[in-house]
Amino acid sequence: MKKSSTKWGCLRVRRLVVLCLACFSTFLVYQIRLSSINSSSYNILLFETEMSNGNLLELYLPHGGQIRCDRTQSRYDLCMIDSSTILDPMSYTFFIGPTNSTSNTAVKIKPYPRKFEGFVMDRIKDITITSGLPEKPCQVPHNVPALVFCAGGYTGNFFHEFNDGFIPLFITVNTIFPNQDFVIVISEGHDWWINKYADLLNMFTKHPIINLDNETTTHCFPYANIGIISHGFMIINDTLIPNSKSYFHFWGLLYKAYGQNFASSSPMSSFPKSTSRPRLLIVSRSGNIGRVIVNQDEVIKEMEEVGFDVTVFQPTSNTSLRDAYALVSSSHIMVGVHGAALTHSLFLRPGSVLVQVVPIGVEWASDAFFGRVGRGLNLEYLEYRIGVEESSLVEKYGSESKLLKDPHALQIKGTGWPTEIMDIYLKEQNVKLDLDRFRKYLEKAYVKAKKFMYKEG
Repeated sequence: MKKSSTKWGCLRVRRLVVLCLACFSTFLVYQIRLSSINSSSYNILLFETEMSNGNLLELYLPHGGQIRCDRTQSRYDLCMIDSSTILDPMSYTFFIGPTNSTSNTAVKIKPYPRKFEGFVMDRIKDITITSGLPEKPCQVPHNVPALVFCAGGYTGNFFHEFNDGFIPLFITVNTIFPNQDFVIVISEGHDWWINKYADLLNMFTKHPIINLDNETTTHCFPYANIGIISHGFMIINDTLIPNSKSYFHFWGLLYKAYGQNFASSSPMSSFPKSTSRPRLLIVSRSGNIGRVIVNQDEVIKEMEEVGFDVTVFQPTSNTSLRDAYALVSSSHIMVGVHGAALTHSLFLRPGSVLVQVVPIGVEWASDAFFGRVGRGLNLEYLEYRIGVEESSLVEKYGSESKLLKDPHALQIKGTGWPTEIMDIYLKEQNVKLDLDRFRKYLEKAYVKAKKFMYKEG
């Protein structure tokens, strides 16, 4: 019995020794792997996942930081530097510190949310994230992160300044930096643009804006996010935002920037003096830009006969946003042909009325851009789709032309209309409203506007 116990005891010891040797070998191999990772040729590891066509990238830094890039989205790319970083504005580059590597690792990103339009993105400058140190050490330290986006592309068009700029910025702030402090860093920012939107930019951050195109000093941040998130054309999808921010919250931001305590003596901000007639704002287009209401004077007369006080609103690039806000937000109803100026409908008070005149060929865009805003802000939204005889194109192409009778037949599968067809609908086409037909819409809108006026003033 003793011999058997001794035998089994020895066997257990041997097994324990083998197990210890195996563990030690595994530990030794692991240490060797760690050593190789820290060697000069593997100072920064790049892991490319198999998810979403390999467009999720992670770079692990030797000092414990990390760079994450998401390139899976059709509209935008995002990169997060989860490590201290130095920004050199002269080269549009974020440096992540020195390494032992003989060659730098670099990641490039275009922080503009129209990735699906190659000809636009080709003009957007890259932001580079790289290892190593800049020529200048950190000159301006920050204790809050950087949020970087591009103000180039279609900037200068009021619609795009919100669709590609401020709405994605709002989404990104509430997705990545909710209730956090940060510094806005803008690439390709024009002074006129920063001055024009200073009040709105100040709603996002209390820190001075860093404009890379005007900056020469280096800045350092504890971490940084490069790129902004777009949910789609004029979309704020509150189900995709952690704190469930919606169109109403964005409207509140605009109110805080332009509506609180405003007082303007500008003629733009005053309607005809009346307390019993709803105030109608007609958004006017003129010149050779297309989508002009050619019988606007007759349309205005019709509006007045229905019972509205009418003011014509024709904004330009120099229009004060405070004045525009005062005018739009004090109206009960806005009427206009589909175009960039209808972006001012974001200034309408929730519950007021929006009537969009829809030319032939732009039905989808009209709903996707401003129909969504109308529904998102709980506006009383009406859409007036013109008939063939109300389009100026009938004079040139005839009422039986596919351009007028079946616009969708001219689309190229998967890409939409060729540029030359889009230009016909957007730039050549004007509208001459059928006054009898349009009056019926005005009468319906009048009932809604009158109800809103009594409720909200």
